[in-house]
Amino acid sequence: MVAGDVTAVLRVTHQMRQVAREVFLITAAIVLYFGVRGLMTTRIDTAYRNAGNVIALEQSTGIFVEPQLQESVIRHGWLAEVLGYIYIYGHWPVVLATLLWLLIRHREAYGLFRNAMLLSGAAGLVIFAAFPVAPPRFLTGYGFVDTVSERTSAYRVLQPPAFVNQYAAVPSLHFGWNLLMGIAVASLGAHWIIRLFGWLMPVLMFCAIVLTANHYIVDGVAGGVIALLGLLAAYRLGRKPRWARRLR
Repeated sequence: MVAGDVTAVLRVTHQMRQVAREVFLITAAIVLYFGVRGLMTTRIDTAYRNAGNVIALEQSTGIFVEPQLQESVIRHGWLAEVLGYIYIYGHWPVVLATLLWLLIRHREAYGLFRNAMLLSGAAGLVIFAAFPVAPPRFLTGYGFVDTVSERTSAYRVLQPPAFVNQYAAVPSLHFGWNLLMGIAVASLGAHWIIRLFGWLMPVLMFCAIVLTANHYIVDGVAGGVIALLGLLAAYRLGRKPRWARRLR
């Protein structure tokens, strides 16, 4: 009995150390990501010119509907407020909670999705540096309204403009990383309600990033594509757990 108790304690201690190590790694990666992004020097005129190019692209393809959609949302104050809360509290709290759940309950899957986030984040930093873009909320001339800041200062307090690159709209990893977490939850959730949450979460976040004027439709799509490419690369480079067949 004593030997068994000692073995159990050692196992728990080992697991706790692993969790602590991964928590430190993810925290360091997030700090590094935002630190590098915030320190990037951006030519503001270039960011606005690139924003104009993004809008021109959407206009040429007939998908520049963000101002009209946002106007419809603003007419319903409660809906704009709900989307703001989804944008603020549906991202990092959900991403970090999902990573912790994967780390504790699905260790092999955790490594895959962690690496997918790291790879897509690295790709995002390269694009932010090469192609800075002003977000829609800065382009009030098109009718965009920053509904997040208008209704609450919480998000700008959590990510002060002085420490965040405000001209990194493309790609939207705000959506891309939620898409990764949605795939994880939809693939591994034990109950259909949990799996349904995994399906709906990225859809709601895509709506939130666009309808709060924080991202364009194009960069939401770009963020999703880069996140999926990161997942594919992580899958190709890592071990192939049996459950990963569901991702196909």
